[in-house]
Amino acid sequence: LAGTSRLQYPPNVRIIRLMCSGALDPAYVLKALLEGADGVFIGGCHPGDCHYQNGNYKARRRVALLKKILEQTGFDPDRVWLRWISASEGRLFAQTMTEMVAAIRAKGPSPLRGQWGT
Repeated sequence: LAGTSRLQYPPNVRIIRLMCSGALDPAYVLKALLEGADGVFIGGCHPGDCHYQNGNYKARRRVALLKKILEQTGFDPDRVWLRWISASEGRLFAQTMTEMVAAIRAKGPSPLRGQWGT
């Protein structure tokens, strides 16, 4: 809705849509980080509002585990954000993207950038 409502969010945000946040494979997040993404945002329906019943709960568990793995490898887990934002909350999405981009910029480029041919 943020795009169709013409709400402004940072131009360096790249959106990859999934049917459900529960369908997110943590390997995709790792791949994005290894290929030079400075941060990854995962947005999902509010708990209890999942069309697929428990997808957002799966996403929460997977992201928590992913963040632990990132932390153990010395990578800042705060470069991965999980937020509950429904499709009708375009303004909240735009605001969250602006906040995340500012937080990631403050951290600087990903330490993985350039190490894997990126």
